[in-house]
Amino acid sequence: MADILLSAGVRSNLLALQSTADLITRTQTRLATGKKVNSALDDAFNFFTSKAFQQRAEDLSFLLSGMDIAVKTIEAADKGISTIQTLVENAESAARQALTIDRSTGSVTGTVSGLTSTSTFATPSNVTLTLFDGTTTMTFTSGASTNLTVQSFIDAVNNTANLKVKASFNDAGQVLLEATGTNTIVITGSMALTATLTGFGIGQTTVAAGTLSSTRTSLAAQFDAIRTQINSLASDSSFNGVSLINSQSLKVVFNEQATTSLTLNGVNATAAGLGITGTTNSWQTNVDIRASIALTDAAAVSLRNYATTFSNNNQIVLARQDFTKNLIKSLESGSENLVLADTNQEGANLLALQTRQQLSQTALALSAQNDQAILRLFG
Repeated sequence: MADILLSAGVRSNLLALQSTADLITRTQTRLATGKKVNSALDDAFNFFTSKAFQQRAEDLSFLLSGMDIAVKTIEAADKGISTIQTLVENAESAARQALTIDRSTGSVTGTVSGLTSTSTFATPSNVTLTLFDGTTTMTFTSGASTNLTVQSFIDAVNNTANLKVKASFNDAGQVLLEATGTNTIVITGSMALTATLTGFGIGQTTVAAGTLSSTRTSLAAQFDAIRTQINSLASDSSFNGVSLINSQSLKVVFNEQATTSLTLNGVNATAAGLGITGTTNSWQTNVDIRASIALTDAAAVSLRNYATTFSNNNQIVLARQDFTKNLIKSLESGSENLVLADTNQEGANLLALQTRQQLSQTALALSAQNDQAILRLFG
């Protein structure tokens, strides 16, 4: 069948009508999707650049979850430290309370007051002092005639293995010898002890077997029970299976290439990690109680340092979290600016195109009428 011949006017108006229809279709697509670039065919550069921005924003969004977990893990550790600090304070309170309980038996106190660790006493050469606890003997022998510190005698007593006697200063600055249990204390010397121990005034004597203080024993048991609770708290202060105060660590990644990160190093906030050992001799001697107090004081310092470190790390993670959120917003905004359509403008374009379409249809009809008028001349 032969092609249909159209006049120049009809053909021109028809082409204009088809072009307008294509523009209307494109504008309607933009209004429907909200984008002016819907595929690489529309604008390859903007399409792929926008896609890259969006992909990076999505990658950073995944990292935000890790940062949030890190913040919660630090918060759990901080709460654990706060509670452990309270337990350490309770443990020290029990120790200080035990220190006020006097053992009326099983101890002997020197008569000289106001002594300190640097106080000295004169000893003739080769003077021997013997302490006997019923099982073990401690011998303290002076060398050439010289002045010795009272602390040297106390150290000699406390450093003798298996000796069931402890030496210390009481609140009045007097030398105090205490049996660790119900054993006796026998003090003898190679010469008159009043000459040997004039520095603190303990004479040759035998101290009757002491009785144990049930109150001190009970408080010591409370101290040991608190140690168990500290261990439990260190283990339980976890988030997502990680406890930063039970020697576990956590790495926080800040960028999609994993080239920037922060490792949250865990600490050992268990009783053993804090250096809080169990009580000895059921706290029957002041030496043992003061040793426990020294351990709780050191533990309190360690906990404060841990809390400071975690606080600093938390600020770093929060700062990076805010930075990442703002970066994601910038990337998403940049991506949208490249491909999103201006709906107001596209709406106006559609209205103009529809008007043009109507005009083109009218012009096409007029062209067709002109052709029909010519045909009527041949009728």
